[in-house]
Amino acid sequence: MAIVNMYDLELEQMDVKTAFLHGELEETIYMQQPEGFVKDNSKVCLLKKSLYGLKQSPRQWYRRFDDFLLKTGFVRSNYDSCVYMMKRNEKVIIYLLLYVDDILMASSDKQEIQHLKEKLNGEFEMKDLGNAKRILGMDILRDRSKGELFLSQHDYLKKVVERFRMTDSKVVNIPLGHHSKLSIKQCPQFEDERKKMESTPYASGVGSITYGMVCSRPDLSYAISVVSRFMANPGQVHWQALKWVMRYLNGSLKGGLKYTRIDPGRDALEGYVDADYAGNINTRKSLSGFVFTLFGTAVTWKANQQSVVALSTTQAEYIALVEGVKEAIWLKGMIGEMGISQGCVKIHCDSQSAIHLANHHVYHERTKHIDIRLHFVRDMIETKEIMVEKIASEENPADMFTKSLPRAKFKHCLDLFNFVEE
Repeated sequence: MAIVNMYDLELEQMDVKTAFLHGELEETIYMQQPEGFVKDNSKVCLLKKSLYGLKQSPRQWYRRFDDFLLKTGFVRSNYDSCVYMMKRNEKVIIYLLLYVDDILMASSDKQEIQHLKEKLNGEFEMKDLGNAKRILGMDILRDRSKGELFLSQHDYLKKVVERFRMTDSKVVNIPLGHHSKLSIKQCPQFEDERKKMESTPYASGVGSITYGMVCSRPDLSYAISVVSRFMANPGQVHWQALKWVMRYLNGSLKGGLKYTRIDPGRDALEGYVDADYAGNINTRKSLSGFVFTLFGTAVTWKANQQSVVALSTTQAEYIALVEGVKEAIWLKGMIGEMGISQGCVKIHCDSQSAIHLANHHVYHERTKHIDIRLHFVRDMIETKEIMVEKIASEENPADMFTKSLPRAKFKHCLDLFNFVEE
């Protein structure tokens, strides 16, 4: 979406009818005769092609589609197997994205898209959906004259709020209240408490909101990372915290990411990382958070618990920086394949000590316990793949991925990566 908006590309959508029926089977598979078509009870059916319900079907459909595109002249991305590009004179002329049976196509030339549609129609049974307006529950609103593209999940999230009967709830303006200190001690201790909570659709609620968070709602990341820890045995306090998230959602249904055009001289890709030392009050593990922007708007983000217990704030920030660097390498390779040249990727961090540890190969008594594999950050800095820069905590949008913030600061973080609450 960021690339389509920046370069004012045509964006069209297609759908494959009965996608899994196109797959070719490699194994010999027999099937009982389907109900209503039984002719001889002593016989079974030998399958010639894949069917819905087979474990092999998704894989075989992908292989069939992949083979067809590669024969047509497309190149598969090395960083994401469902992204394809057709290049001419080292220039990308058309992009194709596949998600099971949903297809997005983008190109500066409408004729190229039309030509591709004809080829696809000749090979598979397709449905042409024209200009992309809605994909996987995400609404795409474009204003090409202003150079803006707005991505939201208003309809999907509205259905979630309605399903959990929170439509008339009193709205709140932050995803998780400051008072929400959730811990494992609040889980049900007795059998009758557990049985009472069994009828509560806690896991369903967390899962429904998670889909929104992954696609277009980075503002929900921290809240979801906290409430999802208690899915195995949620207590009443955890359920109240989830309802708080729903109340926030109910008041911000129109929120989404606004992609705008920026000055071509600016860096296309930038990252921000942060950590909250010993943020988990049960295990004392720290929390990592990062967000990456492409042309000024968020494209990828993450808020999660670190796998080891950090022994200092420096180590916690350093581990978060490692996560950010790994994402930066992947993103840089991805957009490079897609025709966007990016030099050294800037990653902004608000910890001076973590930046010093990354930039200087010095031995220090206090850092000798830090896992050697984390120091690959230093190699990336030496080869000028990435550059770590200091940023003030107040200007670091990754802050909202690691802790619950007051409304004013939370809103400022959202503004920093173009999330708008329309």
